[in-house]
This record gives sequence, structure tokens and C-alpha cells, in this order.
Amino acid sequence: MSIYFILAVKEAYLNLVTTKLKSFLAMLGIWVGAGSVVAMICVGELATQAALAQFKQLGTDLLAVSMYEQGSKGSSSRDLELTENDIDDLAATLPVVTQVAPYTTVYSQIYFNGKAVPAVVIGATHSLADIIKIQLVAGRFISFLDGTVNYCVIGDNLYQQLQRGGIKDPVGMQIQLGKKIFTIIGVAKPWQENAFFNQNINRSVIIPLPAAKRLSTHAVISEVVLKLTPEADIDKTQSQISEFVQKHAPQKQIFFQSAKRLIASMAAQRQTLALLLGAIGGISLLMGGVGIMNVMLVSIVERRREIGIRRAIGAKQSDIQFLFLIEGVVLAFSGGVLGVITGIIASIIIAHFAHWEYHFLWQPPIVGFIISVLVGIFFGFYPAYKASRLDPITTLREE
Repeated sequence: MSIYFILAVKEAYLNLVTTKLKSFLAMLGIWVGAGSVVAMICVGELATQAALAQFKQLGTDLLAVSMYEQGSKGSSSRDLELTENDIDDLAATLPVVTQVAPYTTVYSQIYFNGKAVPAVVIGATHSLADIIKIQLVAGRFISFLDGTVNYCVIGDNLYQQLQRGGIKDPVGMQIQLGKKIFTIIGVAKPWQENAFFNQNINRSVIIPLPAAKRLSTHAVISEVVLKLTPEADIDKTQSQISEFVQKHAPQKQIFFQSAKRLIASMAAQRQTLALLLGAIGGISLLMGGVGIMNVMLVSIVERRREIGIRRAIGAKQSDIQFLFLIEGVVLAFSGGVLGVITGIIASIIIAHFAHWEYHFLWQPPIVGFIISVLVGIFFGFYPAYKASRLDPITTLREE
């Protein structure tokens, strides 16, 4: 049976080679379809992994709290705002909190050597660097000992801009924030932007929180990042934080963002995304299967005399059906192999230009290849069945 199968495959291959153009056009649909399935599923998976990596770099035990006045995005009432002491009291009442970092954003003009530079001012505490993984290339981060001293840490984008202006080591130099002069005490390394922290450290100037309040009257604590213990109950913690905030600042509307829940949500969406992209690529495979059926039906018309001769010398209906079915499978197999290779190459190229870390995924190539072969069997079955049912006497008389 194995020798018969090998001979049938060789014969099917020779028959397809004799009609190169038609065989190539039929195979092209499977090629494109399989390549689309593999590429889209791989790209969707790589995109999800890249997004998940951003959160996993910070850790899965983070909880972000955003507080805004109901009906507006800011607050002008200092008496009803949370203070650093309030945030410390909140952390003290929650045993699951290991670190807490309140911060605020100040929109102020920034000048260096008299020239405006694009950046955002963040008023924060020393805990921020540990929680969101800010590393320094030079100098040090702000400390709780700095208090209201006008010290600042600049992000990588601002550092690169200063380097282009001829400044190699900005530590110790001065920068103007609004009407106040600050001394640069540290330079941050490139920081991976993510959706969990609201600002981009690379485009920021970080100053002590008390200094931010002196810089702007609108500088109030509107964001808090908490690092929790691994076994922390997220729902219970959020409820306790809500109660605390409502007690000290009842006008505030609270929004939570949990790293664990974001990761779980994205992981759940990954399967839906893979199915959706696979279905879109499957449409191309379906059209490729129609192309195979069309080419094989035409081939049957052209080879009616061959079929008649085979039947006349003893070939069974099952033999004719198997012969034509193998041709469909060979077409789909060849297109599937080329499609899998093309899809993998396409996903590597897309990952390179998107700056994603590429991981070879076994599932998409295997799924794409198996589906392409099944398409060949499905759409090749009817032409093969029709060929096997031709009357040998009628086919011989037609010539």
C-alpha cells in the first residue's frame, strides 16, 4: 500500500508538472491562504506577547489609582485634596501594600539655555523609581531628603536632545521650569512606555512632589501607584482604597487599573484575536480550494480519454478517484508548505519593523499546513469522484 501511494504521488506530480501554469495558479490560492493564516495568527500572538511583556517588566503586583473631581479632570480646592501624609496613612492601613508612590503632572514651560524643550513635569516621590523600574545612566534619583529643593531628573528623550546640543554630562547643570530654576541631579535610562503608567518617563522631568506643589497651585495628587504582595486580594484592596478616599476626599471619582487583571484580560482576548485572524485567513484558503476544484474539473475534461483507457485496462473507480484526489492533495500540500514558509518570513519582518521580540510559534504553521491539506482533500474530492464515475466506453468513443 505504501509503494502504491508513493507511485500515485509521483504520477500526480508528473501530471501537474505537465500543466505548470494551471497548477501554479491553483496552488497560488492555497499559498496565499496558508501564508495569510500563519502570518496573521503569528503577528496577533507576537503583538499580544509584546503588550504583555510591558506589564510583566513592571511586575504583576501593581495597582494604579486615578482620582479626579467628579465632572472635571482637575481640582482647585486644596482643602479637599489628598496629601502625602494621607497616602502614607492609606498604605499603613493596608497590610498588602509594600510600596506606594503618589505623583502629579504639572504642565509648565521648560527651557534649557534659553530654548524651549518639549517635556512634561512629574512631581513624584523617591518610591516611583523602584515601583515602575526607572534606572539611571548618571547621577541619582530624587530623595525624600530633597523636600522642596529644586532638584530634577530628566528622561532619555530630553537627554538625547541635550546631547545633540553638545551637552555630554548634564548632571549639575540647570534647567528652567516655569519661572523657577532646577538643578539636574540624574539622567534616566531609556524607559519602556506602557499603558499602566500614565506618563512617558522618556519625555519627562521628574521633580520632588513638594517642589511640584510650589511650582504650580494646580499640582495635586491625582495618581497613586501601589505595589502589592503577590497574594493580595485585588477586589478587597480596591474597596478599602475607595472607602479611604471617599472619607478624606468625597468629591473624588476613582478609577483603578490592575496589572493582574489587564494581563488576564489580554490573555483571554488573545484566543479571540487568533480565531478572528485565522477566520480572515481562512477565506483566502477557501478561495484557494475553489481554484483547485476548478483546475481539476478542467483537467478531467482534458483527460477523459486517459481515464477511459485506464478503466479499459482494469483500473477500478477507486483507483481513478484516488489518483485525482492525490493530485488535489499534492497541490494543497505544495501550496501549504510555501504558505507556511511565507507566513513565517512575513511575521519575522513585521516583528522586526514593529520592534517586537520574535519567538517562533509552532501552532500557527502546523494549523495553517493541516488546514491547507484538508482544503485540498475537501475540494479535490468532488472532481475525483466525478472522474471515477465516467463511463469508459463513452470517453473512448468521444475521441
